[in-house]
Amino acid sequence: MEGPESSGGASSSALADWSLVFWTLCSVILPVLITLWCSFQRSRRQVLIRGIFRKSKHDWRYTDLFGQPSYCCVCAQHILRGAFCNCCGLRVSEGCLKKADRLFLCKEIMMRGNGGARSSMPHHWIRGNVPLCSCCVVCKQQCGTQPKLCDYRCVWCQYTVHDECMMDCLKTEECTFGEFRDLIIPPYYLSTINQMRKDKRTNYEKVIVAPYCRKHWMPVIVLANTRSGNNMGETLLGEFKILLNPVQVFDLSKIAPAKALQLCTLLPCNAVRVLVCGGDGTVGWVLDAIDEMKIKGQERYIPQVAILPLGTGNDLSNTLGWGAGYAGEVPVEQILRNVMEADGIKLDRWKIQVTNKGYYNLRKPKVFTMNNYFSIGPDALMALNFHAHREKTPSLFSSRIINKAVYFFYGTKDCLVQECKDLNKKVELELDGERITLPNLEGIIV
Repeated sequence: MEGPESSGGASSSALADWSLVFWTLCSVILPVLITLWCSFQRSRRQVLIRGIFRKSKHDWRYTDLFGQPSYCCVCAQHILRGAFCNCCGLRVSEGCLKKADRLFLCKEIMMRGNGGARSSMPHHWIRGNVPLCSCCVVCKQQCGTQPKLCDYRCVWCQYTVHDECMMDCLKTEECTFGEFRDLIIPPYYLSTINQMRKDKRTNYEKVIVAPYCRKHWMPVIVLANTRSGNNMGETLLGEFKILLNPVQVFDLSKIAPAKALQLCTLLPCNAVRVLVCGGDGTVGWVLDAIDEMKIKGQERYIPQVAILPLGTGNDLSNTLGWGAGYAGEVPVEQILRNVMEADGIKLDRWKIQVTNKGYYNLRKPKVFTMNNYFSIGPDALMALNFHAHREKTPSLFSSRIINKAVYFFYGTKDCLVQECKDLNKKVELELDGERITLPNLEGIIV
């Protein structure tokens, strides 16, 4: 009598075991499938977004969290993440990105041909997401205080105006380019230069006499190294593109300084200023490109150089009075004001020729350029090792603290290994034909 009951109990136990196994597998496999599906959808969405970014005339950048309350320029909904344009400041959600790219125009770096030359342009108004603490040009009251998409901003002069203060006259009024009009390269000026090049005319000086440019016009070219110091170059590029013409802002990780400085040949002689955002190495790189302009016979287009110190040491910047380091504590607007008000001073630049010793040496001497000073010995070796390490793995060098820690590591290593031991017996230094021994170099700036 116990056989059927025991067999029924065994089958129910086996069923319970299989049920437990099934639900266990479901609890493990289902989250994995959901994760894989979400990852696939995310990668697919990223591919679509990159496709829009690549074809767009806007300089779109994606962010997971906006730094201030933001509203989509299409659907007017509050958004935490989405895309923004580095040039005109548009902000949009992912779903409205394609529509926004089609509806709104970005900053025009060059005016479109209208059958004739122009010496002015109207305002380019963008609605919503105005800067904090901005005031209306009509009523002088604060803009952007309402929790919705409201008020307007001109992408050139940075003027802001309330919705109720926006009049028809403001929509057709000529833009004055605002506070930094003397630093901005107007789009209509580039259009005129482009037409002259098509006509094979190179007398650009006549354009300066025309009403295209003001008496104190002093255009600035921004060269930023996104790999310097604390990696603030990417953020600064966007902020400068908002305030200036995007054509005068260059990323040195994508374009060489020599090519970027060719813009100087299309601008007034002896009036251009270059703002170098980077460390001492970046400044030296730009100065070498300026030396190449002299070799090419372009002396009259040589610009003056200002520095925004983003590097680790920033010795040259500190010596010239631009500070020992920049960490975002000064607004970009104040940086441009400092560039406008700065006085020019001369900088010593020297050529160093390194020749190997020996009677049968077939190698050509190497010639290097130095700015104000140079190093021989452990500190030079430490800087060289740091540079080689950063070139090999640039992603590790994300802040000045990490950079200084790497400097400390190589300095400590040299104290133990002493690779520069007895360097004075291996190297001879000559200055203007006079031989100087290395122990006597202490305190000397060549």
